[in-house]
Amino acid sequence: MKQQYASKTGTGSSASLATDLYISPFNVGFGVVATGTVTYTVQHTFDNLATTASPVWFSHPTIAAKSDNQDGNYAFPVAAIKVLVTAGDGTAAMTMIQAGIA
Repeated sequence: MKQQYASKTGTGSSASLATDLYISPFNVGFGVVATGTVTYTVQHTFDNLATTASPVWFSHPTIAAKSDNQDGNYAFPVAAIKVLVTAGDGTAAMTMIQAGIA
């Protein structure tokens, strides 16, 4: 899969990055670069973004309430991931790569 990017400056959610649920094994790596003053959490949903008006988002177990550069992964299937900025006027910029897709 080509790298996908999502970023958010100031509080609020970035755009959602969809994954391919049919890749086995399901492996997604991501990194978040924080610039300026920012507190952010990486979140995921199991809901289909195309058919669900208000998806339920869950915080990543280790990349939550961070203010520095972080990297992590998802080894289990999730439908999409995003960055939620909870404080600050800086930027949280995420790059995501899913294995197995050319």
